[in-house]
Formats: sequence, C-alpha cells, structure tokens
Amino acid sequence: MLDLACGHGRHARFLASRGYSVEAVDRNAEALETLRDIPGITTRCADLEGGPWPYSGSLFSGIVVTNYLWRPLLPHLMAAMDKGSVLIYETFMLGNERFGQPSNPAFLLRPDELRHVIRQRLELIAFEQGEISMPRPAVVQRLCAVRVGPLRLPE
Repeated sequence: MLDLACGHGRHARFLASRGYSVEAVDRNAEALETLRDIPGITTRCADLEGGPWPYSGSLFSGIVVTNYLWRPLLPHLMAAMDKGSVLIYETFMLGNERFGQPSNPAFLLRPDELRHVIRQRLELIAFEQGEISMPRPAVVQRLCAVRVGPLRLPE
C-alpha cells in the first residue's frame, strides 16, 4: 500500500495496524520520523512536486491520498496500481475557499474532476463531492476506484 503525501501517517498507521505493508511518502522528514518504529511502515522522504516520481516501475495493491492535490502525479498514481489494486482519493474542491485553506484554485479540484481523470482507466466504485461538516466544514471530492485490467493511459 502507498500512503501518498502522508504527513504524520494517520492512514499509514491505520493500514499497518490492519496488517498491511505500507510505504509512507512525504517531503516532511520530521513527520516521517514519527513513523520510524511502527511495524509494517516503510518511509520515504521525497519532494513529490519538485523531484522525480520516486516509484517508477513500482506497483502497489492500494494507494491512499487525502488532503493533497498535485495534478501532474495523477498519471503516475494510476501507473503504480497493480491489477486489482484500489485507489482511495479525497481532497478539497472548488467552494472550499469559503471555509479557509486551501483556497488557491490550483489546489482545488473542479466539479467531477477525479471522476473524469479515472474515466476509461479505472473502474469507479464510489464517488462523492460536496460540502461536509465533520471533522470541519469543507468542500471535498472523494473517490474509490479499482484497476481491473490493463491500464489505459492517454497518449
């Protein structure tokens, strides 16, 4: 499993506690240090936006991304999915600026954006978008998708 832009590893911790082997990647070395001694978690410090994709040729059984958006990584994420693997993605979308950060449109999904990104590439299991009140008010988009066959990336 891959926990992308994991921060302090909330999802990596949960997955490891359920017996999964997790690769937790973030650019914040101090945050990754808090995961160092947790069985089942391997960490990698990497600049996902300014550096090369650190997982070329790697395949994961699942990928989790929350509260993070860097559009150039989306094709890399899908290419890192093994057959049968799951993508769980949740982050902020347009409208969130009413509630605070992030408010820059470059870091906010457009309506239905995640669904369009995976269309004809992954099988959509669930999709939601809109305003939430818990854990704090925000406008988010959520997606769960599975790679069921050969990945079809645009040329």
